[in-house]
Amino acid sequence: TMVFGRGVERGSKGCWRIAAKSKVFPKRRFAVSAAQAATGIAGRKKMSAMELIAKRRKGERITMVTAYDYPSALHCDLAGIDVILVGDSLGMVELGFETTQNVTIDEIIHHSKAVSRGARHPLLVGDMPFGSYEVTPEQAQANAYRLVKEGGVDAVKMEGGQIRAKTAKQVINGGIAVMGHIGLTPQHISVLGGFRAQGRTAKKARELLDDALALQDA
Repeated sequence: TMVFGRGVERGSKGCWRIAAKSKVFPKRRFAVSAAQAATGIAGRKKMSAMELIAKRRKGERITMVTAYDYPSALHCDLAGIDVILVGDSLGMVELGFETTQNVTIDEIIHHSKAVSRGARHPLLVGDMPFGSYEVTPEQAQANAYRLVKEGGVDAVKMEGGQIRAKTAKQVINGGIAVMGHIGLTPQHISVLGGFRAQGRTAKKARELLDDALALQDA
């Protein structure tokens, strides 16, 4: 299908005709909003895990924002954000809980659906809530598939270091990218005794490093 730009003129009998020097342009297959055109994201490619690795190797900055709904996701997309996390912090920010432990996989999926509609270009990461991945690697993989298939996310995030490496590997081998989360892990607030800074001694700092390397190897 073609549309005509300049060079369209009206004939003597009221019919429209194409001038000899008119230019013909291919019709856009997808609409581009004024906001997209103004921010320069109209031709932007979808971010991927491999692209993030490439940016890191080049020393380029990587931007990441948490979003829970369509309007926030749309603004993140227009701002050129690389990664959006649909975090289980929505339990405290959106749902009024005291901690993140009450959040369910269905609630994460619900909010992920809204975010995925607004964010077309960033890598979308869905947070795996408390109780959705700790029992067995198979449980984690099944719920990760739900987040991707139903929630529209590109990757999942789970808390834990060395203890979670086997689970992360299972999910990765199943075809889903995993983002690790170490240090202050809100889902483990019952064990931590509150939201406290981690790695404050040499021993604890070394444990964090070992956690990071274990997840990297997974």
